[in-house]
Amino acid sequence: MDVAERLAQLALFADLSPMQVEAIAHSFEENVFQEDERVLRRGLSGGNFYVILEGEARVVAGDQVLRTLGRGDFFGEIGALTGETPSADVVAESLLRCLVIPPQELERLLLERPQMMLRLLRMEARRLQTAGEWQT
Repeated sequence: MDVAERLAQLALFADLSPMQVEAIAHSFEENVFQEDERVLRRGLSGGNFYVILEGEARVVAGDQVLRTLGRGDFFGEIGALTGETPSADVVAESLLRCLVIPPQELERLLLERPQMMLRLLRMEARRLQTAGEWQT
């Protein structure tokens, strides 16, 4: 299965036409991370937006695993949109394939495709809601 076919199956890209998905797939790099490889380091590295095409990653703060991410999930959005460094580490739980979108390209992509921006906002809102439930 190629990158465009994988993207077309993900919720974030569900409102886009096949031609739009194909264009996105060919515009950005796919990176592969080995099991236990650190993708983002808290306070240090970051800036790109990652969409998981295959595999799992864990979001870690100190010794605590905050969540596990899988196919269709994304991370790095806060750093990509605000320029801030990551607030947690992201580590490959297994072989991890991600589409990597640089911050300036993410902004352009979202502004040109408002339906994708709305979907991203809704997914982020659900994450915040879930995080709030953990703290109660």
